[in-house]
Amino acid sequence: MKKKAWYRTVELIILIFLFGLFSGCAPDRFSFFTSAPPPQAVKPVSEEIQINGSGEQQNWQKSTLAADEPLVLSLEEAIVLTLRNNRDLQVQQLQPVITGAFEKIERGVFDPELFVEGANLKEESFETSSTSGTSYRLDSKEYAVIGGLRQRFPSGTDIEASIEQSREDSNREPEQQVARLGLTLTQALLRGFGPAVNMVGVRQAELKTLASENQLRGFTEALLAETEIAYWNYVLAEKEIAIFEESLAVARKQHDEIASRIEVGILPEIEIAAARAEIGRREQALIEARSVFSERRLRLLRLLNTGPFGRLERPVVATSQADIEAKPLNDLDDRIRLACQFRPDLQEADLLLQQNRLETIVTRNGLLPRLDFFIALGKTGYADSFSDSFRQLDGNTYDFTVGVRLSHFLGNRSAQGQDLAARASTRQAAEALANLRQVVELDVRLGANDVERNRRQIAASRLTRIYEEETLNAEQERFDVGSSTALQVAQAQRDLLASRIAEVQAVINYRIALVKLYLAEGSLLQRRGIKIAPFTAQKTGFFPAGNPGGHQ
Repeated sequence: MKKKAWYRTVELIILIFLFGLFSGCAPDRFSFFTSAPPPQAVKPVSEEIQINGSGEQQNWQKSTLAADEPLVLSLEEAIVLTLRNNRDLQVQQLQPVITGAFEKIERGVFDPELFVEGANLKEESFETSSTSGTSYRLDSKEYAVIGGLRQRFPSGTDIEASIEQSREDSNREPEQQVARLGLTLTQALLRGFGPAVNMVGVRQAELKTLASENQLRGFTEALLAETEIAYWNYVLAEKEIAIFEESLAVARKQHDEIASRIEVGILPEIEIAAARAEIGRREQALIEARSVFSERRLRLLRLLNTGPFGRLERPVVATSQADIEAKPLNDLDDRIRLACQFRPDLQEADLLLQQNRLETIVTRNGLLPRLDFFIALGKTGYADSFSDSFRQLDGNTYDFTVGVRLSHFLGNRSAQGQDLAARASTRQAAEALANLRQVVELDVRLGANDVERNRRQIAASRLTRIYEEETLNAEQERFDVGSSTALQVAQAQRDLLASRIAEVQAVINYRIALVKLYLAEGSLLQRRGIKIAPFTAQKTGFFPAGNPGGHQ
């Protein structure tokens, strides 16, 4: 009979464990809680990069150049250096790792907990006998050790299995050893019931990790755009210096010719003033251009961060040519759809909306009363020795408790306020997402308009420069025959100079407008062949895949 009772007890314990384990695995059966893709950070840049899609590979370690050695740099190499060395990017790369750690923290709530407790009690007191009325001294010693395993499951189930051994000894009673096996199960029936509520923290942590990845991608795209723009502005400054130097040489030559003609009496001496003024203007423009060139070199080197402390004194030689075939944009709708798919800030806003929706699951559940069902089962063995107390566990001594607990706040204003705030935040996030979609479309349309404007400016400025050259030649011919003045020639030279600068600026502005359009689309990384690969906590960096060239 005792054996049958023990077997029934063991069967009940096994059934309770199976119930807890089955309920704990429940979240894996719901697609809503499918694990999010692994967080993405970045892998190190390969030492070999492909330049201009030619398939030609080259080892590139320009960060080891001497401080005074020129940095010969193409646009593609500038991109690689920025992704490898930029300090701001190195700081941002750690954020997904930090955010991803909170996923482990949230999942750790459901890790099993091993516990051990021990206590030792010694008591010396006097007690009075209820029968004889005499007082006697009581010396007692007692110790207890309990250990076991407890775990919380996403179903709202708490299970604790324990084993306990205690000893009681006093001068009035014989020594007694007690061993006990216990199992306790508590199941939430209303508030806190089910994986949909208890896994919200885990899912929100996953969404925050994805949001952090999008922040990193957005930062990287902005940094890449800043690098490209800085590179092309540097190229522009370099070309402007060359144009100003050439125009200064022309102005000095014109001055010498006028001086020679004045000396032989062909021209009046007053003509030399215009030539001198023109030389002064060209020198001023050249000084300004060289200052701008130096500033843009410093800004570019700061982004590249080459060598110790950035090596800001290093000269830079840009090798990429700004010339590009400017094509009209005929796919604006496709670009808008692309932006809605790839813009990091749009994806981040959508993830925020999902987080807020998950929060409403918790707050709605928090409106319910707390109703818990619990079962406590124990098997106890009594003996006068440690080993015998465990042998007696198969006896017919046990304890069994079953019941329910109910609690609820009257009014429940705290839970109602939290639910109201969560629903309002969800509504706010939805409105913000809809507004951001309009902003994204506006950005793409404005970017496309700027690209088209600069595309047209390339042809217009080139035509203007051709006409200004013809005007200067005609004015020079009139000056040679005495029907024009040095001032008029100088004015024609200034107009030609302005048109040459405008032509170069139009090409560079078109390049920059394309970069800004790609940034508005959220496609700059893809267009430059830069992939953000799954990260490991030990290694981060960017991997350039294919050609990071300037295709449209």
